[in-house]
Amino acid sequence: MRRNFLVPIPTFASFAELNEHLEQRCLERLDYHVRGHAESIGERLVHDLAALQPRPATPFDACDRRPGRVSSLSLVRYDRNDYSVPTVYGHRPVLVRGCVDEVVIACGAEIIARHRRSYAREDFVFDPLHYLALLERKIGALDQAAALQGWDLPEAFAILRRLLEARLGKPGKRDYVQVLRLLEVFRLEDVHAAVREALRLGAIGFDAVKHLVLCRIERRPPKLDLAAYPYLPRVTVATTSAKAYLALLGGTAA
Repeated sequence: MRRNFLVPIPTFASFAELNEHLEQRCLERLDYHVRGHAESIGERLVHDLAALQPRPATPFDACDRRPGRVSSLSLVRYDRNDYSVPTVYGHRPVLVRGCVDEVVIACGAEIIARHRRSYAREDFVFDPLHYLALLERKIGALDQAAALQGWDLPEAFAILRRLLEARLGKPGKRDYVQVLRLLEVFRLEDVHAAVREALRLGAIGFDAVKHLVLCRIERRPPKLDLAAYPYLPRVTVATTSAKAYLALLGGTAA
């Protein structure tokens, strides 16, 4: 199989793609006749299956299981590297499952974190979303948070933060973190679209962005209450009357 399927060495983005490729190649060879055998590979496979035991009812979980404990920095150590978990699980015992391409961390029956596995030494693997709840309470640490360094967000998020801080000061930072926390529940594409729409409307604030996200998901038009944004210019539209039209037709002022 190595000579037939893996020479030259193929390149794939993930093990899932590699397995799918190998499965397809195996299926293609079912009608192939190996030298010295009258039956095809598929026909010989039928005889083998008749002699094999049935497969287990549940799939085999090919991973290394180890107990662990969350540190005060919301990190769990596995195979010489540290992986982040949500801060609410600090100092709690967890179960770490080390797979070939990912590390899965569970607390009780709940999976609390998934990370791409690092094969480096003394590496730190962060998920920025794990620390947002803590940063919302300790907003002064927003610029120094190591977990947020290098977080590649669309430019609209940075523009939103600058406007929030310029208009609201320190509370603007907290509003920005609350916007980021929407990513804990909603997809990045939906939150990004809501941020861009809020910037276009000039409705700069967490409530507006959340409202726009929900409207996008529920496919309904937004209804923004401008009373929450006192810094926006107010427009008063009077009710049009027939007298006003008559005054225009007569060439006099209403």
